[in-house]
Amino acid sequence: MTALLVGIFGVAGALLRFAVDSWFAHRPGPHPHWPWATLTVNLAGSFIIGLSIGLTGRLDLDPDWHAVIATGLAGGLTTFSSWTTATVRLVSEGRYRAAALNVAVNLLAGLAAAALGLALAG
Repeated sequence: MTALLVGIFGVAGALLRFAVDSWFAHRPGPHPHWPWATLTVNLAGSFIIGLSIGLTGRLDLDPDWHAVIATGLAGGLTTFSSWTTATVRLVSEGRYRAAALNVAVNLLAGLAAAALGLALAG
């Protein structure tokens, strides 16, 4: 049953990621070639996983629920491959500072989002 729920929540996460990608693709912004959608879903996923870890322990939930939320929903939502590909694309375009910023912002803000999720659950 857990595997089925992970799959269902994974599909929901992937559809949510598609919606975020589509939304950003149709919005002009100050930096249209910056991977905003990828940053957004990765930060949201980091927050969701942090919150899930905290709430699972605090509410004494079955660990399977953490798997459903973290592996299913957040796993379907987040995207390491798009983040790394966007960084490689920025480097190939000679946008070295943008590539370094993409790495730093995703990493540092992702850590902060996960910490915030844990803190809010506590």
